[in-house]
Amino acid sequence: MDRKAVRFSLRYRFLVILVFLGILVLGIYKYNTLPVDAFPDISPIMVPIFAEAHGMAPEEIERLITFPIESKMNGLPGVTEIKSTSAFGLSAVYVYFDDAVDIYFARQIVAERLANAITDLPEMHEPPKLGPISTGLGQIFIYYLTIDEGADTEGKPPDVYLREINDWVVKYQLQTVPGVTDILSIGGHVLQYQIRIDPYALAKYGVSLEQLIEAVTENNRNVGGQFMVLGREEHLVRGIGLVRNLEDIRKIHIRTSGGVPIKIGDVADVAYGREIRRGVVSRNGVQEVVSGMVLQLFGENTSEVIARLYEKVPAVQASLPGGVHLVPYYEQAELVNQATWTVKRALLIGAALVLITLVAFLGNIRTALIVGLALPLCALFAIICMSYAGISANLMSLGGIAIAIGMLGDGTIVMVENIFRRLNAGAGGAGQCTADVILDAAQEVSRPIIFSIAIIIIVFLPIFTLQSIEGKMFSPMAFTLTFALIGSLAMAITAAPALSTYLLRAGRHREFVIVRTLRESYGRALRWVLGARGKVVAISAAGFLASLAVIPQLGTEFIPTLEEGSILISVTMPPSISLEEGTRAVQELERRILEYDEVEEVVSRVGRPEAGSHPHPVNYAEVHIGLKPEREWKSHDSKRELIASLEKRLASYPGVQLNFTQPIQNAFDELLSGVRAQLAIKVYGEDLEVIRGTAMDIRNAIGGIPGLVDLSVEQSFG
Repeated sequence: MDRKAVRFSLRYRFLVILVFLGILVLGIYKYNTLPVDAFPDISPIMVPIFAEAHGMAPEEIERLITFPIESKMNGLPGVTEIKSTSAFGLSAVYVYFDDAVDIYFARQIVAERLANAITDLPEMHEPPKLGPISTGLGQIFIYYLTIDEGADTEGKPPDVYLREINDWVVKYQLQTVPGVTDILSIGGHVLQYQIRIDPYALAKYGVSLEQLIEAVTENNRNVGGQFMVLGREEHLVRGIGLVRNLEDIRKIHIRTSGGVPIKIGDVADVAYGREIRRGVVSRNGVQEVVSGMVLQLFGENTSEVIARLYEKVPAVQASLPGGVHLVPYYEQAELVNQATWTVKRALLIGAALVLITLVAFLGNIRTALIVGLALPLCALFAIICMSYAGISANLMSLGGIAIAIGMLGDGTIVMVENIFRRLNAGAGGAGQCTADVILDAAQEVSRPIIFSIAIIIIVFLPIFTLQSIEGKMFSPMAFTLTFALIGSLAMAITAAPALSTYLLRAGRHREFVIVRTLRESYGRALRWVLGARGKVVAISAAGFLASLAVIPQLGTEFIPTLEEGSILISVTMPPSISLEEGTRAVQELERRILEYDEVEEVVSRVGRPEAGSHPHPVNYAEVHIGLKPEREWKSHDSKRELIASLEKRLASYPGVQLNFTQPIQNAFDELLSGVRAQLAIKVYGEDLEVIRGTAMDIRNAIGGIPGLVDLSVEQSFG
């Protein structure tokens, strides 16, 4: 088969070159349309369910809402696990499916079961709903809104006004961006029309609370009354009763007493008010802002979605009232570009080194050119296969090509070197033409090339068998590496002989000086090795045993830490702390952080946003520290040194536990273990007192381990 392939490529060499030119063009096109991420998304197929029950304690939430919903989800096809969290006023149930299940099919069957479960739930303000169609790494873009001093707020407090602008202007426009599935608001206050009832007035006019509620409900809607024909025209009949402002509420009629109508304004004070909130966004320790978290649709291209968002932002800004500003403060585009550029740079450097080595050893630029063409063609062939296999370009998949860069040219090097050697050894001396010499030389090494590349591919087969998170993380690397090696095999067997007929000519060439020197040195070394076989075997065995002794001392890590250019501090405060006190504590931490020259901006989220995200309690905050470019740093030489200084300074603040991480790293940790930390010890049991005591004992036992930092017991009491 290999000999037939070589013969075919030489007979139809122009066609073969056209095919590889087609691969070049198609590969460049696919590269520009390939989804780009920082890491492979290891998120499972999961459908979240959120149910809000304002005012209910976690115990009632668990018993009356969470447990009935969980019970209904059991038995669904493909379900692997069900997790839940019951917090004050919120139930969050997460239904996990097998990775082979389609996300939209999973959401459909969960929605059907949820409709059945609603009949078993208590009366709530809003029925339970499914969460966004996103993943654990889908939070790709975060912004906040600010307002200038003195700007017109239509008589509303600035934090209420900004939240209204975000919910009714900004979110609706950003949700039109393709690839955005949802936008979650946090911070500020949700505007309410509040009817503050005077109980003495109710008693005076003989009005019950039920009558007042019924009057408001019945008088806050529009109704249709068909149409009337008057002359030659039809006129629509409408009953207009939808409340538009505070005055409309005040004028709502409750009942008539002694011929006098009693209205809402007679028994209550009607005014703007603020909804009870469970989340705050603070900036630079001095002001609260309103923030929005943009969630990416499952399976979308991160870089393209962020680019579309940035294209939309100017249009959104133009539609905002005067003095209101939209400021993005976190997005993954720069991180994605840095991660992919790291791999691209490695590819370019590797290709350059391979070409320099070839020219140095072969002493022939044309042979180096043939091998040099093989490297990008193999990489582009891999990208074409990645596109059709649904693999995104990320640190792991492109890393597979970077790892293989030295191997991609091996087959072509062997092929071209053998052809060059045979042409250099006196081609045509026995009546052979150049094409015949190239055919014989190519057939001579084609089978060894196939075997050697096949062996390399077989070495990576165990990675294809990885399952779950490990499979999602490392299989893209194995796939792209295999695709690239298959491309290198095709290049070596078909394209290299065809190109050789155009670029190489028969003739004697003096062996390059580097090769002559190395050959002489190798000859002397080989004679010494053959004469001292016992010593060589003993030295090799000793080196092998020494390497075995070193293995236990090597550190292990699931994935390397990616430098994201920012710092995220997870702050855990006492469970019984109020949102106001927690905000005050976080703002004090922000002011301490801003004293560092390296810090550009600090934005913190305390508590949770509206339903659709993690149900963080009010005693939990995430402090996002935006850093200046490292070249502008004055007091610290590295990020590690800055974190150590921050940790020492902030640890003195009483009542808080700190965990230093990065935004995507934090999401990865939570996806891997369900805990916002790189390493966690979980304790299970029925009695919360016993669990906490055991956790404290474990903490005391491991507290002295060298290298252990940010050690704490998760606060669940109070």
